[in-house]
Amino acid sequence: MSEALTNRVDGFSLQEHCEQRNGQEKSEEDQVDPWNVVSKSETGVDYDKLIQRFGSSKIDDELLVRFEKVIGKPVHHLLKRGFFFSHRDLHSILTRYEQGKPFYLYTGRGPSSSSMHLGHLIPFTLCKWLQEVFNVPLVIQLTDDEKTLWKDLTVDEAYKMGIENAKDIIACGFDVNKTFIFSDFTYIGQRKEFYQNMIRIQKCVTFNQVKGIFGFDDSTVIGKISFPAVQASPALSTSFPDIFGTQKIPCLIPCAIDQDPYFRMTRDVCPRIGFDKPALMHSKFFPALQGAKTKMSASEANSTIYMNDTPKQLKNKINKHAFSGGQATVEEHRKIGGNCDLDISYQYLRFFLEDDARLEEIRKSYTSGELLTGELKKILIDTLTPLITKHQEVRAQISNETVQQFMTPRKLC
Repeated sequence: MSEALTNRVDGFSLQEHCEQRNGQEKSEEDQVDPWNVVSKSETGVDYDKLIQRFGSSKIDDELLVRFEKVIGKPVHHLLKRGFFFSHRDLHSILTRYEQGKPFYLYTGRGPSSSSMHLGHLIPFTLCKWLQEVFNVPLVIQLTDDEKTLWKDLTVDEAYKMGIENAKDIIACGFDVNKTFIFSDFTYIGQRKEFYQNMIRIQKCVTFNQVKGIFGFDDSTVIGKISFPAVQASPALSTSFPDIFGTQKIPCLIPCAIDQDPYFRMTRDVCPRIGFDKPALMHSKFFPALQGAKTKMSASEANSTIYMNDTPKQLKNKINKHAFSGGQATVEEHRKIGGNCDLDISYQYLRFFLEDDARLEEIRKSYTSGELLTGELKKILIDTLTPLITKHQEVRAQISNETVQQFMTPRKLC
Protein backbone atom coordinates (compact mmCIF):
# COMPACT_ATOMS: atom_id res chain seq x y z
CA MET A 1 0.00 0.00 0.00
CA SER A 2 1.33 3.47 -0.90
CA GLU A 3 2.44 6.06 1.62
CA ALA A 4 -0.44 8.29 0.49
CA LEU A 5 -2.94 5.67 1.62
CA THR A 6 -1.33 4.87 4.94
CA ASN A 7 -0.69 8.38 6.29
CA ARG A 8 -3.05 9.42 9.04
CA VAL A 9 -4.96 12.69 9.20
CA ASP A 10 -7.03 13.65 12.27
CA GLY A 11 -7.44 10.03 13.31
CA PHE A 12 -8.25 8.72 9.82
CA SER A 13 -6.29 7.83 6.73
CA LEU A 14 -7.31 9.48 3.47
CA GLN A 15 -8.54 6.08 2.34
CA GLU A 16 -10.77 5.85 5.42
CA HIS A 17 -12.11 9.34 4.69
CA CYS A 18 -12.98 8.14 1.18
CA GLU A 19 -14.74 5.03 2.53
CA GLN A 20 -16.48 7.10 5.20
CA ARG A 21 -17.82 9.49 2.56
CA ASN A 22 -19.13 6.68 0.40
CA GLY A 23 -20.95 5.24 3.40
CA GLN A 24 -22.45 8.61 4.27
CA GLU A 25 -23.92 9.00 0.82
CA LYS A 26 -25.97 5.87 1.47
CA SER A 27 -26.78 6.12 5.17
CA GLU A 28 -26.63 9.69 6.46
CA GLU A 29 -29.64 11.98 6.31
CA ASP A 30 -27.65 15.22 6.13
CA GLN A 31 -25.77 15.81 2.88
CA VAL A 32 -22.79 18.08 3.49
CA ASP A 33 -20.03 18.62 0.93
CA PRO A 34 -18.40 21.69 -0.66
CA TRP A 35 -21.24 22.05 -3.18
CA ASN A 36 -24.38 20.75 -1.46
CA VAL A 37 -25.90 21.17 2.00
CA VAL A 38 -29.26 19.50 2.61
CA SER A 39 -30.83 18.35 5.88
CA LYS A 40 -33.95 16.29 6.44
CA SER A 41 -34.60 18.08 9.75
CA GLU A 42 -36.58 21.32 10.02
CA THR A 43 -33.96 22.57 12.51
CA GLY A 44 -31.13 21.97 10.03
CA VAL A 45 -27.90 19.98 10.08
CA ASP A 46 -27.05 17.89 13.15
CA TYR A 47 -23.68 19.45 13.92
CA ASP A 48 -22.78 17.03 16.72
CA LYS A 49 -23.07 14.16 14.26
CA LEU A 50 -21.09 16.15 11.72
CA ILE A 51 -18.22 16.54 14.19
CA GLN A 52 -18.20 12.76 14.64
CA ARG A 53 -18.35 12.13 10.89
CA PHE A 54 -15.58 14.58 10.05
CA GLY A 55 -13.38 13.71 13.03
CA SER A 56 -13.00 17.31 14.21
CA SER A 57 -13.22 18.66 17.79
CA LYS A 58 -15.96 20.70 19.40
CA ILE A 59 -15.31 24.30 20.41
CA ASP A 60 -16.47 23.78 23.98
CA ASP A 61 -16.68 26.04 27.04
CA GLU A 62 -13.24 24.99 28.22
CA LEU A 63 -11.66 26.09 24.94
CA LEU A 64 -13.56 29.39 24.99
CA VAL A 65 -12.35 30.09 28.54
CA ARG A 66 -8.77 29.49 27.40
CA PHE A 67 -9.34 31.67 24.33
CA GLU A 68 -10.52 34.57 26.49
CA LYS A 69 -7.61 34.12 28.89
CA VAL A 70 -5.10 34.20 26.03
CA ILE A 71 -6.51 37.31 24.32
CA GLY A 72 -7.53 39.11 27.52
CA LYS A 73 -11.06 39.96 26.36
CA PRO A 74 -14.43 38.26 25.70
CA VAL A 75 -14.70 36.13 22.58
CA HIS A 76 -16.79 37.28 19.62
CA HIS A 77 -20.52 36.56 19.86
CA LEU A 78 -20.24 34.22 16.85
CA LEU A 79 -18.00 32.05 19.02
CA LYS A 80 -19.94 32.54 22.24
CA ARG A 81 -23.23 31.54 20.58
CA GLY A 82 -21.72 28.48 18.95
CA PHE A 83 -21.84 29.55 15.31
CA PHE A 84 -18.18 28.60 15.07
CA PHE A 85 -18.63 25.22 16.68
CA SER A 86 -15.81 22.93 15.55
CA HIS A 87 -12.05 23.14 15.13
CA ARG A 88 -8.82 21.40 14.29
CA ASP A 89 -5.71 22.32 16.33
CA LEU A 90 -7.03 25.69 17.55
CA HIS A 91 -5.16 25.04 20.81
CA SER A 92 -1.88 25.06 18.87
CA ILE A 93 -2.63 28.53 17.47
CA LEU A 94 -3.42 29.89 20.94
CA THR A 95 -0.15 28.41 22.20
CA ARG A 96 1.80 30.05 19.37
CA TYR A 97 0.22 33.40 20.25
CA GLU A 98 1.17 32.95 23.90
CA GLN A 99 4.73 32.15 22.87
CA GLY A 100 4.97 35.13 20.53
CA LYS A 101 5.38 32.91 17.46
CA PRO A 102 3.94 34.01 14.10
CA PHE A 103 0.95 32.61 12.22
CA TYR A 104 -1.45 34.00 9.65
CA LEU A 105 -5.13 33.78 8.72
CA TYR A 106 -6.44 32.33 5.47
CA THR A 107 -10.01 32.27 4.18
CA GLY A 108 -11.68 32.48 0.78
CA ARG A 109 -14.65 33.35 -1.35
CA GLY A 110 -16.00 31.60 -4.44
CA PRO A 111 -17.56 34.37 -6.59
CA SER A 112 -20.81 33.08 -8.09
CA SER A 113 -22.72 36.39 -8.08
CA SER A 114 -21.80 40.06 -8.34
CA SER A 115 -22.92 40.68 -4.76
CA MET A 116 -22.26 38.69 -1.61
CA HIS A 117 -25.16 37.77 0.67
CA LEU A 118 -25.61 37.87 4.43
CA GLY A 119 -24.28 34.36 4.94
CA HIS A 120 -20.99 35.26 3.25
CA LEU A 121 -20.37 37.88 5.95
CA ILE A 122 -19.98 35.26 8.70
CA PRO A 123 -16.40 34.03 8.05
CA PHE A 124 -15.25 37.54 7.12
CA THR A 125 -16.79 39.04 10.26
CA LEU A 126 -14.87 36.57 12.42
CA CYS A 127 -11.68 36.97 10.34
CA LYS A 128 -11.74 40.73 10.87
CA TRP A 129 -12.09 40.20 14.63
CA LEU A 130 -9.32 37.61 14.68
CA GLN A 131 -7.05 39.87 12.64
CA GLU A 132 -7.56 42.70 15.13
CA VAL A 133 -7.23 40.49 18.22
CA PHE A 134 -4.08 38.66 17.12
CA ASN A 135 -2.60 41.44 14.92
CA VAL A 136 -1.69 39.00 12.13
CA PRO A 137 -1.71 38.98 8.30
CA LEU A 138 -4.74 37.67 6.41
CA VAL A 139 -4.81 36.19 2.90
CA ILE A 140 -8.15 35.90 1.08
CA GLN A 141 -8.42 33.63 -1.96
CA LEU A 142 -10.98 34.43 -4.67
CA THR A 143 -11.60 31.07 -6.33
CA ASP A 144 -12.81 32.44 -9.65
CA ASP A 145 -11.29 29.38 -11.33
CA GLU A 146 -13.44 27.07 -9.19
CA LYS A 147 -16.65 28.89 -10.09
CA THR A 148 -15.79 28.77 -13.78
CA LEU A 149 -15.42 24.99 -13.47
CA TRP A 150 -18.53 24.34 -11.36
CA LYS A 151 -20.92 27.05 -12.57
CA ASP A 152 -22.14 28.12 -16.00
CA LEU A 153 -19.70 31.04 -16.04
CA THR A 154 -17.00 32.13 -18.44
CA VAL A 155 -13.51 32.98 -17.23
CA ASP A 156 -14.19 36.71 -17.71
CA GLU A 157 -17.54 36.57 -15.88
CA ALA A 158 -16.09 34.77 -12.87
CA TYR A 159 -13.11 37.13 -12.69
CA LYS A 160 -15.36 40.23 -12.79
CA MET A 161 -17.60 38.76 -10.08
CA GLY A 162 -14.50 38.17 -7.98
CA ILE A 163 -13.53 41.84 -8.23
CA GLU A 164 -17.04 42.89 -7.21
CA ASN A 165 -16.94 40.46 -4.28
CA ALA A 166 -13.57 41.92 -3.27
CA LYS A 167 -15.32 45.27 -2.82
CA ASP A 168 -17.87 43.62 -0.51
CA ILE A 169 -15.03 42.02 1.45
CA ILE A 170 -13.09 45.28 1.77
CA ALA A 171 -16.29 46.99 2.96
CA CYS A 172 -16.19 44.71 6.02
CA GLY A 173 -13.39 46.94 7.30
CA PHE A 174 -10.18 45.00 6.74
CA ASP A 175 -6.82 46.71 7.23
CA VAL A 176 -5.07 47.10 3.86
CA ASN A 177 -1.69 46.94 5.60
CA LYS A 178 -2.45 43.43 6.91
CA THR A 179 -4.70 41.97 4.19
CA PHE A 180 -3.92 40.46 0.79
CA ILE A 181 -6.80 39.52 -1.51
CA PHE A 182 -5.94 37.54 -4.62
CA SER A 183 -7.64 36.09 -7.68
CA ASP A 184 -6.53 32.60 -8.66
CA PHE A 185 -6.72 33.65 -12.31
CA THR A 186 -4.07 36.34 -11.84
CA TYR A 187 -1.94 35.40 -8.82
CA ILE A 188 -1.01 31.83 -9.77
CA GLY A 189 0.59 33.13 -12.94
CA GLN A 190 2.42 35.89 -11.07
CA ARG A 191 4.15 33.83 -8.43
CA LYS A 192 5.91 30.61 -9.34
CA GLU A 193 6.06 29.65 -5.64
CA PHE A 194 2.28 29.20 -5.52
CA TYR A 195 2.30 26.97 -8.58
CA GLN A 196 5.23 24.96 -7.24
CA ASN A 197 3.31 24.29 -4.02
CA MET A 198 0.29 23.22 -6.05
CA ILE A 199 2.46 20.63 -7.80
CA ARG A 200 3.93 19.42 -4.49
CA ILE A 201 0.40 18.83 -3.22
CA GLN A 202 -0.86 17.25 -6.45
CA LYS A 203 2.05 14.82 -6.35
CA CYS A 204 0.87 13.51 -2.96
CA VAL A 205 -2.80 12.81 -3.77
CA THR A 206 -4.03 10.17 -6.20
CA PHE A 207 -6.97 10.37 -8.59
CA ASN A 208 -8.60 7.56 -6.65
CA GLN A 209 -8.35 9.59 -3.44
CA VAL A 210 -9.88 12.78 -4.81
CA LYS A 211 -12.70 10.69 -6.26
CA GLY A 212 -13.31 9.26 -2.82
CA ILE A 213 -13.00 12.55 -0.92
CA PHE A 214 -14.97 14.80 -3.28
CA GLY A 215 -17.24 12.40 -5.14
CA PHE A 216 -15.62 12.89 -8.54
CA ASP A 217 -16.13 10.20 -11.17
CA ASP A 218 -14.72 9.24 -14.56
CA SER A 219 -16.85 11.91 -16.27
CA THR A 220 -15.56 14.76 -14.09
CA VAL A 221 -13.59 17.38 -16.03
CA ILE A 222 -9.88 17.37 -15.21
CA GLY A 223 -10.02 20.96 -13.94
CA LYS A 224 -12.23 19.89 -11.02
CA ILE A 225 -9.95 16.96 -10.23
CA SER A 226 -6.91 19.22 -9.91
CA PHE A 227 -8.66 22.11 -8.15
CA PRO A 228 -8.34 20.83 -4.51
CA ALA A 229 -4.60 21.51 -4.69
CA VAL A 230 -5.37 25.13 -5.62
CA GLN A 231 -7.48 25.64 -2.50
CA ALA A 232 -4.87 23.85 -0.39
CA SER A 233 -1.87 25.93 -1.54
CA PRO A 234 -2.66 29.14 0.42
CA ALA A 235 -2.22 27.06 3.60
CA LEU A 236 1.51 26.95 2.72
CA SER A 237 3.13 30.24 3.68
CA THR A 238 5.76 30.03 0.94
CA SER A 239 2.96 30.47 -1.60
CA PHE A 240 3.21 34.17 -0.64
CA PRO A 241 6.91 35.08 -0.98
CA ASP A 242 6.15 38.81 -0.86
CA ILE A 243 4.62 38.39 2.61
CA PHE A 244 6.58 35.58 4.22
CA GLY A 245 9.63 35.05 2.04
CA THR A 246 10.78 31.45 2.51
CA GLN A 247 9.54 31.16 6.11
CA LYS A 248 7.29 28.19 6.87
CA ILE A 249 4.57 29.61 9.11
CA PRO A 250 1.33 27.84 10.04
CA CYS A 251 -2.10 29.33 9.39
CA LEU A 252 -5.58 29.38 10.92
CA ILE A 253 -8.47 28.91 8.48
CA PRO A 254 -11.96 30.12 9.49
CA CYS A 255 -14.43 28.55 7.06
CA ALA A 256 -17.81 26.85 6.81
CA ILE A 257 -17.77 23.15 7.73
CA ASP A 258 -18.59 22.13 4.13
CA GLN A 259 -15.07 23.21 3.10
CA ASP A 260 -13.44 20.79 5.54
CA PRO A 261 -12.79 18.00 2.98
CA TYR A 262 -10.32 20.30 1.19
CA PHE A 263 -8.39 20.88 4.38
CA ARG A 264 -8.48 17.30 5.65
CA MET A 265 -6.64 16.52 2.44
CA THR A 266 -4.31 19.49 3.04
CA ARG A 267 -3.57 18.41 6.61
CA ASP A 268 -2.63 14.96 5.38
CA VAL A 269 -0.22 16.32 2.78
CA CYS A 270 1.47 19.16 4.74
CA PRO A 271 3.74 17.09 7.04
CA ARG A 272 4.89 15.02 4.07
CA ILE A 273 6.19 18.11 2.23
CA GLY A 274 7.67 19.82 5.28
CA PHE A 275 4.89 22.14 6.47
CA ASP A 276 2.79 22.38 9.64
CA LYS A 277 -0.83 21.33 9.36
CA PRO A 278 -3.22 24.29 9.08
CA ALA A 279 -5.57 24.84 12.02
CA LEU A 280 -9.28 25.32 11.31
CA MET A 281 -12.38 26.91 12.82
CA HIS A 282 -15.64 25.65 11.31
CA SER A 283 -18.82 27.72 11.12
CA LYS A 284 -22.38 26.51 10.91
CA PHE A 285 -24.39 27.26 7.80
CA PHE A 286 -26.43 30.41 7.38
CA PRO A 287 -29.92 29.06 6.68
CA ALA A 288 -32.02 29.93 3.66
CA LEU A 289 -35.03 32.16 4.20
CA GLN A 290 -37.27 29.18 3.49
CA GLY A 291 -35.86 27.23 6.46
CA ALA A 292 -32.80 25.52 7.89
CA LYS A 293 -32.95 22.43 5.65
CA THR A 294 -30.61 24.18 3.19
CA LYS A 295 -28.06 26.97 3.44
CA MET A 296 -28.58 30.40 1.91
CA SER A 297 -27.50 30.29 -1.74
CA ALA A 298 -26.42 33.12 -4.03
CA SER A 299 -27.95 31.13 -6.89
CA GLU A 300 -31.49 31.36 -5.46
CA ALA A 301 -32.57 34.99 -5.19
CA ASN A 302 -35.51 34.42 -2.85
CA SER A 303 -33.49 32.24 -0.47
CA THR A 304 -31.01 35.03 -0.08
CA ILE A 305 -30.62 38.57 1.24
CA TYR A 306 -27.94 40.18 -0.90
CA MET A 307 -25.70 42.91 0.40
CA ASN A 308 -26.93 45.15 -2.46
CA ASP A 309 -30.66 44.60 -1.77
CA THR A 310 -32.64 47.79 -1.23
CA PRO A 311 -34.49 48.29 2.09
CA LYS A 312 -37.73 47.53 0.23
CA GLN A 313 -36.35 44.29 -1.22
CA LEU A 314 -35.04 43.24 2.18
CA LYS A 315 -38.40 43.93 3.82
CA ASN A 316 -40.34 42.07 1.12
CA LYS A 317 -38.05 39.02 1.23
CA ILE A 318 -38.33 38.67 5.00
CA ASN A 319 -42.09 39.26 5.11
CA LYS A 320 -42.85 36.92 2.19
CA HIS A 321 -40.22 34.19 2.48
CA ALA A 322 -38.80 33.99 6.01
CA PHE A 323 -39.97 30.66 7.45
CA SER A 324 -42.08 31.13 10.57
CA GLY A 325 -41.98 29.16 13.79
CA GLY A 326 -45.31 30.66 14.79
CA GLN A 327 -48.79 29.16 14.84
CA ALA A 328 -51.49 29.24 12.15
CA THR A 329 -53.67 31.82 13.91
CA VAL A 330 -53.09 34.65 16.36
CA GLU A 331 -55.23 32.85 18.94
CA GLU A 332 -53.18 29.65 18.68
CA HIS A 333 -49.94 31.61 18.80
CA ARG A 334 -50.98 33.49 21.93
CA LYS A 335 -51.87 30.16 23.54
CA ILE A 336 -49.03 27.89 22.35
CA GLY A 337 -46.25 30.33 21.45
CA GLY A 338 -43.66 30.21 18.69
CA ASN A 339 -40.75 27.85 18.07
CA CYS A 340 -37.48 29.80 17.96
CA ASP A 341 -35.55 26.74 16.78
CA LEU A 342 -37.54 26.79 13.53
CA ASP A 343 -38.17 30.50 13.07
CA ILE A 344 -35.73 31.96 10.56
CA SER A 345 -36.18 35.56 11.72
CA TYR A 346 -35.07 34.59 15.22
CA GLN A 347 -32.20 32.49 13.86
CA TYR A 348 -30.96 35.45 11.80
CA LEU A 349 -31.13 37.68 14.88
CA ARG A 350 -28.86 35.24 16.68
CA PHE A 351 -26.22 35.97 14.04
CA PHE A 352 -26.58 39.74 13.86
CA LEU A 353 -28.12 41.07 17.09
CA GLU A 354 -25.15 41.42 19.43
CA ASP A 355 -27.14 42.45 22.53
CA ASP A 356 -27.51 39.22 24.55
CA ALA A 357 -30.14 40.63 26.90
CA ARG A 358 -32.31 41.90 24.04
CA LEU A 359 -32.01 38.60 22.19
CA GLU A 360 -33.10 36.66 25.28
CA GLU A 361 -36.03 39.02 25.78
CA ILE A 362 -37.15 38.37 22.19
CA ARG A 363 -36.78 34.60 22.64
CA LYS A 364 -38.93 34.57 25.78
CA SER A 365 -41.60 36.83 24.26
CA TYR A 366 -41.88 34.77 21.07
CA THR A 367 -41.85 31.43 22.88
CA SER A 368 -44.60 32.58 25.25
CA GLY A 369 -46.77 33.86 22.41
CA GLU A 370 -46.56 37.48 23.52
CA LEU A 371 -44.57 38.40 20.39
CA LEU A 372 -46.22 37.59 17.04
CA THR A 373 -44.42 36.44 13.89
CA GLY A 374 -45.03 39.71 12.08
CA GLU A 375 -43.58 41.62 15.01
CA LEU A 376 -40.53 39.38 15.10
CA LYS A 377 -40.00 39.89 11.38
CA LYS A 378 -40.14 43.65 11.92
CA ILE A 379 -37.42 43.41 14.57
CA LEU A 380 -35.24 41.55 12.07
CA ILE A 381 -35.95 44.09 9.34
CA ASP A 382 -35.07 46.94 11.71
CA THR A 383 -31.84 45.13 12.67
CA LEU A 384 -30.65 44.27 9.16
CA THR A 385 -31.66 47.44 7.30
CA PRO A 386 -29.05 49.74 8.93
CA LEU A 387 -26.42 47.00 8.68
CA ILE A 388 -26.89 46.56 4.94
CA THR A 389 -27.35 50.28 4.33
CA LYS A 390 -24.04 51.05 6.08
CA HIS A 391 -22.32 48.28 4.10
CA GLN A 392 -23.58 49.77 0.83
CA GLU A 393 -22.42 53.25 1.83
CA VAL A 394 -18.91 52.01 2.64
CA ARG A 395 -18.76 49.87 -0.50
CA ALA A 396 -19.76 52.81 -2.70
CA GLN A 397 -16.60 54.62 -1.56
CA ILE A 398 -14.30 51.74 -2.58
CA SER A 399 -12.56 52.59 -5.84
CA ASN A 400 -10.84 50.29 -8.29
CA GLU A 401 -7.58 51.77 -7.04
CA THR A 402 -8.42 50.62 -3.50
CA VAL A 403 -9.16 47.13 -4.78
CA GLN A 404 -5.83 47.14 -6.59
CA GLN A 405 -4.08 48.08 -3.34
CA PHE A 406 -5.51 45.05 -1.57
CA MET A 407 -4.73 42.77 -4.53
CA THR A 408 -1.13 43.85 -5.15
CA PRO A 409 1.42 41.27 -3.88
CA ARG A 410 3.45 43.05 -1.20
CA LYS A 411 4.89 42.87 2.28
CA LEU A 412 2.23 43.05 5.01
CA CYS A 413 2.65 44.52 8.47
